[in-house]
Amino acid sequence: MKSTSENFIRRLQKQKEDALEFIIDSYLPLIKGITHKVLSPLGNEGLVDECVNDIFLSIWDNADKFSGESTDFRKWICAIAKYKSIDYYRRAAKRMEVSSAYPDMNTEMSVEEELIRAEDQTELIKLINQLESLDRDIFLMKYFLGYKTAEISCKTGLSITAIDNRVFRGKKKLFNEAKNLNAGGYVL
Repeated sequence: MKSTSENFIRRLQKQKEDALEFIIDSYLPLIKGITHKVLSPLGNEGLVDECVNDIFLSIWDNADKFSGESTDFRKWICAIAKYKSIDYYRRAAKRMEVSSAYPDMNTEMSVEEELIRAEDQTELIKLINQLESLDRDIFLMKYFLGYKTAEISCKTGLSITAIDNRVFRGKKKLFNEAKNLNAGGYVL
């Protein structure tokens, strides 16, 4: 028997390889798109491919936990792809932090590049300090301390939507301010 759009979920739960092949053929572009969107800032295509493989392995290993229709299946694998990609991103970012904590081991960056990077970080902090105090606190919690939006909501008493709006507006303001800074039309 061959997997089709009507029976692939049952066959996957029975650990039939043709069901996994059907899923790969059907959902690879979707999963690769989600993974690429999350991991592309790292600039490592090998990491994207590794994550995609891990996602399909996770789908295979956890197929028995899925219950629902084929429309729910798409949402389920999208959630798996999203969270796996975020896990990969966090691990890679943590490795990058560890390597930057030991600058003598990082021989790829010249002294000039290190100075430029430090200057850029200083300018970013100055830009963030221009935000309103509540927006600045939200940015620090979200991007520097790694809090989730729900945690920030609990701490600030704002709704999740309000926090998302403030983050969006803050990013837009920071982008515009940074653009002015790069154009030479803005003095800090």
